Amino acid sequence: MQKILLDWFDRNKRTLPWRTTRTPYRTWISEIMLQQTRVETVIPYFLRWMELFPDVATLAASDEQSVLKCWEGLGYYHRARALHQTAIIINQTMGCVFPSDPKVMQKLPGIGRYTAGAIASIAFGMRAAALDGNIRRVYSRTADISLPLRSSECEKILWQIADELLDPDRPGDYNEALMDLGNAICTSSNPRCESCPIQPFCLAYVNHTVAMRPVLAAGKAIPHYQVSAAVIRKSENNQPDRFLLAQRPANGLLGNLWEFPGGKIEEDETAQECLQREIREELNSNISIIKPFGTYRHAYTHFRVTLQAFLCEIGDQKPDPVEAQAITWAAAEDLDQFPMGKIDRLIAQQIKKI
Repeated sequence: MQKILLDWFDRNKRTLPWRTTRTPYRTWISEIMLQQTRVETVIPYFLRWMELFPDVATLAASDEQSVLKCWEGLGYYHRARALHQTAIIINQTMGCVFPSDPKVMQKLPGIGRYTAGAIASIAFGMRAAALDGNIRRVYSRTADISLPLRSSECEKILWQIADELLDPDRPGDYNEALMDLGNAICTSSNPRCESCPIQPFCLAYVNHTVAMRPVLAAGKAIPHYQVSAAVIRKSENNQPDRFLLAQRPANGLLGNLWEFPGGKIEEDETAQECLQREIREELNSNISIIKPFGTYRHAYTHFRVTLQAFLCEIGDQKPDPVEAQAITWAAAEDLDQFPMGKIDRLIAQQIKKI
């Protein structure tokens, strides 16, 4: 199976920017970006990242806001913060040389067992197994595993299979071959079994259980939150209008990004009442709501949000960042300089149109 799969990979492997020039740094960045993100989405981000942060030293010397701004739109922003933190550690403690030992890698922020195995095998040619979503699906079918995916017992079996089947001579190519096979042939829906090079080795194909593998746990209901946000405008004579931004706490969702302040609407209040309460709590100020500024929707991994924004004014009050790390006033033309989440960026784009 190893030989057949590698022969298929040699003929069909995807041309990807992180494969054209192999370095541990480029492999690391691509693997972190590819976590829970499609290849097509990652490519332009990877190319832009390499222009701004071509190596560990450059990334380590950059400020976090620049890193988050470059990452904006990829989601899961903890990944970007972990990349920056790891670059600083490598720069300060490892002579700016990316470690080759998977065990050392796993001690660094944002690098788990899979990522360490992928980097070690692809960038260093080490015999290290990898297990991403595509590989899990391929092995769940070839071994016809009836256990729920991600269960501890299933994970143990999959890692054992990955270790045992890893090609000793071309471990990196073998791991990437499995990734490409899962992406192009052994897809989650409508797999192309008749075109699969390792079909003769697939127990799920023999047992007619391909559509039932891998076994997925029942999905939980996705909560939907109603949120209100304030587009607080300050108008001064002979100056362009400026708008208040608050920086989110470092820990938690969208950490260290900038937003238009607001919060969740409680069951017993309107969107406007929510906004009045949130601004008092967050900024120790009272606002005058001028008019609605739009409704925005976004789906995160574990929840959905519908946000109602309102154009507001605050008069001569001086807001205090009670809950935010910091606040600032920015002109419409300067809003692009601040890293933001998806909805806040949509609001910022709307501000530039008024």
